[in-house]
Formats: sequence, C-alpha cells, structure tokens
Amino acid sequence: MIRKAFKMKLKPGFEKEYKKRHDEIWPELKKELKTTGISDYSIFLDEETLILFAVQKLSDNNNADNLPHNTVVKKWWAYMADLMDTNIGNSPVCSFLQEVFYMN
Repeated sequence: MIRKAFKMKLKPGFEKEYKKRHDEIWPELKKELKTTGISDYSIFLDEETLILFAVQKLSDNNNADNLPHNTVVKKWWAYMADLMDTNIGNSPVCSFLQEVFYMN
C-alpha cells in the first residue's frame, strides 16, 4: 500500500461550494479513481489558509499516473477550476508532501 499526501489551494469564498461539489461527486469519477487503485481518499480544509490537504491510499500496482489523461478527470478539473488554483489545462496546482512520520 502506498500513501500519498498533497496540498492544493482553494480560492476565497468557495469553501461551501467546494464541499457541496465533493458531497455530490460524480459516480463515474469515483469509479475511475477506484479502478486506478485508489482505495481511500480524503481532503481536509484549513479554513485559515484555504489550503486543501489531501491523502490517498493506492494499491502497489496502481495506475494513478494515467488519471490526468482520463476524460472524466479532465471534465472534473474543468468543473472545479473556478474554485481553486489551477495549472493550464485546469489540473489543480498540487504540492506533494514528504511523509516524515507514520503510525499504524
């Protein structure tokens, strides 16, 4: 099992909308994430800084690196682009974090 953590940035004033859209996540996106090997995915919001902190668990043989090329993922990114900092092509600006401690 592989754990990945990364952070993203929410634009001011979109906290409720971001949560609402994720509460209504598209079934086809959820299916695609699971198909690529993501078995656990959480996103937390620091309300003071608007930093989104995400944690994923991936299978050892995952193919999550292919997600940026997936049509439904690209559609989701376009749907979310007005709420957060994005790159060209609407992918969220992500900074991956180094794990320094883990307790099982």
